[in-house]
Amino acid sequence: MTDIPGLKLKKAPRLAPTREEAEDAVRTLLAWAGDDPERSGLANTPKRVVEAFEERFGGYREDAASELARTFEDVSGYSDMILLRDVRLESHCEHHIAPFTGLAHVAYLPNKRVVGLSKLARVVDIFARRLQVQESLTAQIGETIQQSLAPLGVAVMIRAVHQCMTLRAVNQPGAIMETTHFTGVFADDESWRRRFLDAVRERPGA
Repeated sequence: MTDIPGLKLKKAPRLAPTREEAEDAVRTLLAWAGDDPERSGLANTPKRVVEAFEERFGGYREDAASELARTFEDVSGYSDMILLRDVRLESHCEHHIAPFTGLAHVAYLPNKRVVGLSKLARVVDIFARRLQVQESLTAQIGETIQQSLAPLGVAVMIRAVHQCMTLRAVNQPGAIMETTHFTGVFADDESWRRRFLDAVRERPGA
């Protein structure tokens, strides 16, 4: 399997800076930008920024694979594709820490074991709340499901709008980036891959 950046990263660095050090870093950036971090309007900004980082990047403190640990083997003979569409996500590009938002569509072909649908959404959310690029995010989701559930195949598509395409010189608001990741039958069998793609693209929200 190709090495997927961030796939095995489960926890925050062991020697992570303290909250006080993180807030001091924000003050330094504010001063570098040319403002006074001690003025009344900015006095509480470092605290708020650190709290926002805790929420937006909380995925570093969670293990996506553990969300898939509890499975069910009694699927009453069901042997078709399981598809979860329109999972909303917000992540941040590792290059500029600019947000990108969109929808993830996740499918797998079970091999006797299934998992609760909310767990698939949790996997998406955990990886989304880390710094990365969309290509890696798509692959991380797919490979984690493949390794944890050992299904016959996994398919993932993410369609997202990147603010770096709007805020920087390229100035292309509304441009959509689409990425996919396939394993097993979805990678090897065009008919399964086509079925997934047709299913997620048949709706306006896809």
